[in-house]
Amino acid sequence: MVVRQRGRVGAAVVATVGLLVCSPSLTGCAGDGAAAEDARSGPGAVQALHQAAAVLVREGSSKARTSMEMATGGTRVTIRGEGVYDYRGRLGRLTVTLPQDPAGAEEHRPITELLAPGALFMKNRGAGVPADKWVRVDTTTLSDGNLVTGGATDPYTAAELLRGVRKATYVGSTRIGGTPVRHYRGVADIGLAARDASAGNRKALQAAAKGFATAEVPFDAYLDDEGRVREVRHRFSFVGGRQKTPVAVASTTVLYDFGAPADVRLPAAGDIFAGKIAEQ
Repeated sequence: MVVRQRGRVGAAVVATVGLLVCSPSLTGCAGDGAAAEDARSGPGAVQALHQAAAVLVREGSSKARTSMEMATGGTRVTIRGEGVYDYRGRLGRLTVTLPQDPAGAEEHRPITELLAPGALFMKNRGAGVPADKWVRVDTTTLSDGNLVTGGATDPYTAAELLRGVRKATYVGSTRIGGTPVRHYRGVADIGLAARDASAGNRKALQAAAKGFATAEVPFDAYLDDEGRVREVRHRFSFVGGRQKTPVAVASTTVLYDFGAPADVRLPAAGDIFAGKIAEQ
């Protein structure tokens, strides 16, 4: 799907929804001040970030909030999502809210998105799709690997991008939702992340490494004392759809309520729309 902002605030087309840390478990340092310092900088920081996705699998599930802000032609558009994610089953469900039109009226109903290895399912897709049908997208064929297309970065993929970190800086300690966290900043390489990613993400990240304006992705990551991602922000430079110049995309993923129930069921074959999708 393509969401367009019209009128004075946007003749430009804004592409979205593209059809549309020292812890014993991580460092073995339990109480070792020198090792704790190493987890904040240097190899210890990189190791903690590389392990972030594996820690989520260990946790099993969580709730998630996402936001994606795009800037093009002087217009900023923010898409928000909220839902749950099963890290062991690699399945997620998000309710994605698209931006209002310039007059302030809501232009689109919220879209339900189901996230799965290699696939994105969308309901309330609009544009000629029956209300009771789902649209399925093969994310391995998308030039951004579905890091941007769905209007929300898959939470597990957001963590797996951190496998591409070569160097990270410890910024300091802070709190997110009342939880103490360590703030790291650096640049992740999508190609390197793809090499070390899980089988379900590898092809999508390989596509993204080729499709983005640059494979280098600046990030800010916030890990709690157990090495869990509490928040991660990525800044992409993306060329897609009818855009001639790169679009700046800032994606934020916030994870909380680890262990929350995440019963995500994919649609049956008969519930998937097989017709042509109209462009909006």
